[in-house]
Amino acid sequence: MKKLKTWAKKLKQQLIMLHLAYKDRRTPWYAKVLIFVIIAYALSPIDLIPDFIPIIGYLDDLILLPIGIYFAVRLIPENVKAECSIKAALLLSLVRSRLVRG
Repeated sequence: MKKLKTWAKKLKQQLIMLHLAYKDRRTPWYAKVLIFVIIAYALSPIDLIPDFIPIIGYLDDLILLPIGIYFAVRLIPENVKAECSIKAALLLSLVRSRLVRG
């Protein structure tokens, strides 16, 4: 269970990093296109395989999203990736601290 929480936290941070990289002017256009598609898919209520189909319906979210993130991260220049990762971690810690304080 702890592995799953760690994986979900990392996935959340990567999505935030992708959003920040999308807004960065140093990110190539083709990376921005892939990032847009990934974020749109993650936020969209429409799935390639409907969730009401047992087991297979959730697999597209568990497989396609991480694969898309993997390829998008590889297309982002290293300096942009490093900066955006730090910013994403700071944003997540800020949100968590505000949630704890209430």
